[in-house]
Amino acid sequence: MKSLNPAFAGLGTTIFTVMSALAVEHGAINLGQGFPDEDGPLDIREAAARALIDGPNQYPPMAGVPALRQAVAAHDRRFYGLDYDWASETLVTSGATEALTAALFALLSPGDEAVVIEPLYDCYVPIIRAAGAVPVPVRLQPPDWRLPAGELAAAFGPRTKLLVLNTPMNPTGKVFTAAELGLIADLLRARDAYALCDEVYEHLVFSGAGHLPLAGLDGMRERCIRVGSAGKTFSLTGWKVGYLSGPAALIGTVAKAHQFLTFTTPPGLQIGVAAGLAKDDSYFTGLAAGLEAKRDRLRAGLRAVGFQTLPVDGSYFVTADVRGVGPDLPDDDYCRWLTATIGVAAVPVSAFYMADDPPRHLIRFCFCKRDEVLDAAVERLRRGLQTAA
Repeated sequence: MKSLNPAFAGLGTTIFTVMSALAVEHGAINLGQGFPDEDGPLDIREAAARALIDGPNQYPPMAGVPALRQAVAAHDRRFYGLDYDWASETLVTSGATEALTAALFALLSPGDEAVVIEPLYDCYVPIIRAAGAVPVPVRLQPPDWRLPAGELAAAFGPRTKLLVLNTPMNPTGKVFTAAELGLIADLLRARDAYALCDEVYEHLVFSGAGHLPLAGLDGMRERCIRVGSAGKTFSLTGWKVGYLSGPAALIGTVAKAHQFLTFTTPPGLQIGVAAGLAKDDSYFTGLAAGLEAKRDRLRAGLRAVGFQTLPVDGSYFVTADVRGVGPDLPDDDYCRWLTATIGVAAVPVSAFYMADDPPRHLIRFCFCKRDEVLDAAVERLRRGLQTAA
């Protein structure tokens, strides 16, 4: 038999699917996969339901219904002062993963290099490779997830086409600082490169931090594509509605890739998301405050049972150092043990690295769950780890 595309043929099942299945098998509390256990705002769901009943339910415009594209442009202007033309500089996709895929396919050519920052969301590398390009990793330094300036500069070469920037970051919860973004901007200008900015957690940022889009820095608007997610912003991950903003020349080419991936996205869901993006500021601040309280709740519980936790300023996730807590196992085996023996599922952080020799002592817990679920997980950890000691 002839070989298949090596970018995909050699891949295993995603770690999220593996750990979720293991959680089901063992009746474990699933703090591995990052999705809320409560649905998002009722008014958004009602707007989508009305649109579904009233119609039309035929193909919407390939680039997205005008109401949502206008709402995306208004959102970017309202929160960040970014002025995009909704008709030529926004695009709706079937989830942020499709947005990332279409953008990478549109921007990269065979032989190009793409700088990626580890630990990284697991879809970046296979998509870059499927485009015929080469991912070049730069590794953040735990426990504070410091961006090494020298290593970042060294990763840029004559073939560098773009950098993928995820802030707030999955899995670390890092929010890149203004100084770090300035360093990245300087390199992009010097190397004439683009940035694909995965900003799906843009509204899940906690006190003391602030989300600053790279596109807002001098000279960056024409080099950046921003990716947002209704799933994250409105706790509706199953809807799979994503959106992009960027200069017309880039978005127009991304749209050509999008038309051959999903072509379009259910119109009723788009109408619901458009209504959501117009919600007043109290919704967005309340979302962040509620998740910050959950972060603090789980983090305190993890520390009480013996784990050290790493800084987290945004996203759904807190990282814990497992050294000295329970058996001495690498992170993937530790997560399997934790799921099967203790009844709490987490995700090994080594799964978010492409380069050799990742850290093997860090695991990621998801805190976007009901308080009683978080408390039950901590209680299982307390009892189980006492028994294992």
